[in-house]
Amino acid sequence: MAIDAVNLGRIDLNLLVHLDALLAERSVTRAAARVGIGQSSMSHNLARLRELFSDELLTRGPEGLRLTPRAVTLIEPVRTALSQIQTLVSRDEAFDPATAERTFRFGLADSMEIWIVPTLLAHLREVAPGIHLRLHNIDSSRLLDDIDADEVDLAIGFDVFRHGQTHHKRRLLFHETYLCMFNAERTGIAPPISLDDYVRLPHVLTSLRPGRSVRGVVDDALEKLGLRRTVVLTTPRFLAVPFLVARAPVVVTMPGRLARLFATELGLSLSPPPVELRDIAVSLLWHASYDHDPAHAWLRQTVVRLAGEL
Repeated sequence: MAIDAVNLGRIDLNLLVHLDALLAERSVTRAAARVGIGQSSMSHNLARLRELFSDELLTRGPEGLRLTPRAVTLIEPVRTALSQIQTLVSRDEAFDPATAERTFRFGLADSMEIWIVPTLLAHLREVAPGIHLRLHNIDSSRLLDDIDADEVDLAIGFDVFRHGQTHHKRRLLFHETYLCMFNAERTGIAPPISLDDYVRLPHVLTSLRPGRSVRGVVDDALEKLGLRRTVVLTTPRFLAVPFLVARAPVVVTMPGRLARLFATELGLSLSPPPVELRDIAVSLLWHASYDHDPAHAWLRQTVVRLAGEL
């Protein structure tokens, strides 16, 4: 498509930066702070944007400003355009991990934090001391929205990215199997755990899903057999689980790599589950607008390599 240089030249392309901030923050005050201008200047730019797009873009609602349908359709094109412009002007800048300075925001459960972040942090301190990490807990119901709003740069997790769109880029790190973990002395059983003991013992469930009624893959598997288990504690924090299991006559079913680490540290017993559970995929997720960002690409490749080594 030919570029209309005359009409395009009449548009202040810097307005796209302000529009991106407004779409992400949904607040004139926060958008102004995000791009480093005054609130009155941002209000003026919002008026210009409304005239440019012939749409209100943001309207007042009961809980503050909300996006119009037209504004919602602009989120991805604006983000992509700005990313491409940034890539264009920085294409000749060589990325050097040893001298680069940047902060990346990771969304991941504490299980992934325990598993990969110590190795990643040690590697960064050695080869890229200016690369900093800011870790965020995963809320699976909002994760894709957080990526779209540029609140998270990268995410790592279990089977949480199956419903992404084409701009949600996904890289499979590995497949994981489940293991049962329990204190043999407190439960009075030895591995391998039988189906009868598995159903009889109280369970601890790890789940990142909010809500009053939480089910896990184990519940679905047992239901197919006409069986049910008793979940006496549900927690979103994998880190607490080994200490709960060590002190109480309970069993937990969790990803195998993490279970092996905990069992080794606390002297707990492991067993294959007595029900068939499908493997889980552990993946890396990011927004397509960062595909050609040299620093982002380097960090992605680093995570993939370290995950393979682990």
